[in-house]
Amino acid sequence: MFPLLRYSLLSLAVRRGGTVLSVLSIGFSVGILMLDTQFPRIPGDMGNAATFDFPVLYHRVRGASPDRVVRHGQQELLPAFIEGAQALEREGVRAVTTNCGFLAKFQSEVAASVCIPGFSSSLMLVPLVHRMLPPGKSVGIMTVDASSLRPEHFTGAGITKDIRTVVAGMETEKEFTHVLLDDQPELFVDAARQEHLTVVRRMLVAHPEIGAIVLECTNMPPYRADLQAATGLPVFDITTLVRMVHDAVSQGLSPRPA
Repeated sequence: MFPLLRYSLLSLAVRRGGTVLSVLSIGFSVGILMLDTQFPRIPGDMGNAATFDFPVLYHRVRGASPDRVVRHGQQELLPAFIEGAQALEREGVRAVTTNCGFLAKFQSEVAASVCIPGFSSSLMLVPLVHRMLPPGKSVGIMTVDASSLRPEHFTGAGITKDIRTVVAGMETEKEFTHVLLDDQPELFVDAARQEHLTVVRRMLVAHPEIGAIVLECTNMPPYRADLQAATGLPVFDITTLVRMVHDAVSQGLSPRPA
């Protein structure tokens, strides 16, 4: 069993007679499958529990490094993610997600492994956002590494060929992608913020038809407000999706103890 990292330690024992059948965490709407990393989780990052105004339950998938998941897309990691999703379901969460957009390639398998909603990636927002836009407009996708984003990620997220997209990767810059994919312990936040602005401006100059932006990487939400201010465009990310799903399931949660 992989360790469960709790934002809160409140739990409820489920009993039959005098036997404890399971222990459910109370009040967690969304469980998050975490990569096995050491890089900083700054406020706004999906991996920083203070990002959300409701409690989330984390589960670290041992051995799932950013390099293995993003650059190599290792299929052999799938059983560990399925086991993690099932562990979170047993803990009592009402939905499960992941903290890497590249796990869209496992969307069907993870969703099929549990009886609660499973959503693997902010890329699943792309079809919805595209439907919001006027004809002729494209969805801009900012990703940690465009060279590693492949058709299987789009297929997993439901992005079909008729959906107009433009992909821009951060791997052209020095700080953000290097720290994340090489799992470095320090991040120069101001440098990473400036890199996001550089990449989005370059993307819009080359593709003025972009009508909205989706951030693939779950470590990009800290820069969302800067991107909105710089472009004037709607910017969606994984925290957008987590909050939407939380609102959809939270009324079905067991009440938390006083």
